[in-house]
Amino acid sequence: MTRLYVLLVALVAVCLPLAAQAAENLVTVTGEATISVAPDAVVIRVGVTNQAKTAKAASDANAKRMTAVIAAIEATGVPARDVQTSRLSLQPQYEPNKGGTAHLLGFQVTNRITIKIHDVGRLPTVLDHAIAAGANEMSGIEFKVSDQSKLLDQARDDAIADAHRKAALYAKAAGAKLGRVVSITEEGVPSQPRPLAAMRAGAVPVAPGELTLRARVLVSYKLEP
Repeated sequence: MTRLYVLLVALVAVCLPLAAQAAENLVTVTGEATISVAPDAVVIRVGVTNQAKTAKAASDANAKRMTAVIAAIEATGVPARDVQTSRLSLQPQYEPNKGGTAHLLGFQVTNRITIKIHDVGRLPTVLDHAIAAGANEMSGIEFKVSDQSKLLDQARDDAIADAHRKAALYAKAAGAKLGRVVSITEEGVPSQPRPLAAMRAGAVPVAPGELTLRARVLVSYKLEP
């Protein structure tokens, strides 16, 4: 047991300096790259909200108006597969009453749909048609890039090249040569929108902007004498 303990201590004593020496022979840098691209698709969420005395009356009126809204959207060229119900709710509405039982005024129905438009330039037309057909709320808009994965791969290549350039500079300054890659870690960064020319949907300006795709990597290289 004593001999085993002594052997382990000896191994640790030998390995620790070697590990420290190996760590000292590394250079670690961050490589970054960005690609800015105009979005080519957009997702919008529009809805119809209405009230009536009874739940049935509110539901029937909402269904009739939403049917007209969907028909108007599809008439602009948006296929049915790109129109999806995202929320449907029925809520009782009460008259505020601090001193007693609240009085039921009626019911409110909200029906929202999510629409994907594959041509950003058609956004104003789709919105105009939806509003004209009875849509009375809009809860969100999201611009997208269809080939985002391909563009991110390009940014990753550029980020690795940036890391290699930086590491080579440090190695030269230290009087060493840049060796093999020891490790690569990708750091997540969000895409950032950037304002571009605005479009107008009725009286509402819509700015699609640009999406900036970013890649950031942490790369360690071996330094050779």
